[in-house]
Amino acid sequence: MGVSTASPEKGIRLVTVDFPPVNALPVRGWYELADAVRAAGRDPENRCVVLAAEGRGFNAGVDIKEVQRDSGHSAIIGANRGCAEAFAAVYECEVPVVAAVGGFCLGGGIGLVGNADVIVASEDAVFGLPELDRGALGAATHLARLVPQHLMRALYYTSRTASARELHAHGSVWKVVARAELLAQAVELAREIARKDGTLIRLAKAAINGIDPVDVRRSYRFEQGFTFEANLSGVADRVRDTFAPGGAPPPPATEEASP
Repeated sequence: MGVSTASPEKGIRLVTVDFPPVNALPVRGWYELADAVRAAGRDPENRCVVLAAEGRGFNAGVDIKEVQRDSGHSAIIGANRGCAEAFAAVYECEVPVVAAVGGFCLGGGIGLVGNADVIVASEDAVFGLPELDRGALGAATHLARLVPQHLMRALYYTSRTASARELHAHGSVWKVVARAELLAQAVELAREIARKDGTLIRLAKAAINGIDPVDVRRSYRFEQGFTFEANLSGVADRVRDTFAPGGAPPPPATEEASP
């Protein structure tokens, strides 16, 4: 259990998250993930990172039970900072990051995949931000990198999800595959990237990040200020107390976009 790394092929580093039952990460988990991705990017032998997960879904966001157990604000501050570090580690990784997304990708999961370079998703994958149902805010910055602006707002306000095929229609998912083929397909894409010159692929990553119109780290931290305000005001606790953690199904999906 935790974050593990492996090298399935030359030039590829696999980073796998495993926090049963639903990959809702505690504070330490976000930092472990950030450290693993940054270390993979720094290693000159690597030319691509594959970010994957074990279990039912890719990521269910922050461990709400950890936040609820804290009588003060240290857990929410830790979660805010940990998420910011993990999201930034994916975005700032010195080599491209391919996210292999199976099942639900919610909350903090959107922050990870929204900052990844490429997404390969399984047919059962769903993406969304149920933050308003969890007493939180945040990661609209990253959802806006996956879907058009007005759809992002509708998904955010309703806590609904979008399917992998819908995101594929919007161009943010590279390929939709069977769940059993997910990791193999992600590694296959990473293999193609890893064939490039190592120095040049790192320059390409830095160049592409440099022309992004939005500073994702700064934008997300701005959002997190409102998350903390919701906690200070007590509204976050009031909403969180109505949520029963431990594997609730994801919110309803939107109707799929026409191909």
